[in-house]
Amino acid sequence: MSILVAVTLLWAFSFSLIGVYLAGQVDAWFSVLIRVSLATLVFLPFLNPRQIERKVILQLMACGAFQLGIMYGFYYQSFLYLSVPEVLLFTVMTPIYITLLNDLIDRRLNVGFVISALLAVLGAVAIRYQGIDEGFLKGLLIVQGANLCFAAGQVGYKRIIAKERPDLPQRTVFGWFFIGALIVVVPCFLLMGNTDKLPTTNLQWSILVYLGVVASGVGYFAWNKGATLVNVGTLAIANNLLIPAGILVNVLFWNRDADILRLSIGAAIILLALVVNDKFNQRIQARQKKMSHA
Repeated sequence: MSILVAVTLLWAFSFSLIGVYLAGQVDAWFSVLIRVSLATLVFLPFLNPRQIERKVILQLMACGAFQLGIMYGFYYQSFLYLSVPEVLLFTVMTPIYITLLNDLIDRRLNVGFVISALLAVLGAVAIRYQGIDEGFLKGLLIVQGANLCFAAGQVGYKRIIAKERPDLPQRTVFGWFFIGALIVVVPCFLLMGNTDKLPTTNLQWSILVYLGVVASGVGYFAWNKGATLVNVGTLAIANNLLIPAGILVNVLFWNRDADILRLSIGAAIILLALVVNDKFNQRIQARQKKMSHA
């Protein structure tokens, strides 16, 4: 858990750096391309193609494609429609998606997901109850796309390592994770990127280098390694530590005019969704324990 907390503190600044200095100024797909490319370069020296089977390589690449490649595509676009605190709050659904995907793989369905999802949407509406428009709704849906991809990558990576090679030094295979993301990002930039909106200042380039080497390279490796060391419930909770940390950083340094009351009301409703989801999970786990001891 300590690894996940450390990465949370590292990532708390990333949302604001993107929302304040990059979103709308630097092409989103170019930003993603630079981040993933730099992160790949960090881990290429450790890569050992003969260490694992081809099947596992493809699975790790698929995790990277979802958790980074496709997720970043959604994530960067969301800042065009939402403020940084709103993007952060709407990522609250990620833990619910983690438990849902894990349950579906294990062929069981948690009915608490539906109730939790509805509560989370109600919280999102409370944050913008006077200004709900097409752009807001589009932004909300885009963030959910990012959440689903981020959850799918985490669940997939955790299960692959546990099943295939729990003893494996993960730094020697994590390059495949970033290569999988690159396979998605490169054609997306070539097809949808805007070369008229490349970085124009040293600050923007510096932020991209930091996000690529530190936030993406070191951050995603540490996060996914930490995910393999905890259970699914702890991983779900850790995903939401980023929300208060990121909002606190944003409000203190960049967004002091934010409507704290409205954000707090919406956040309280969204957190209630998490409590409901957790209660349903505990009930299911208790029922499974009784069945196993019967």
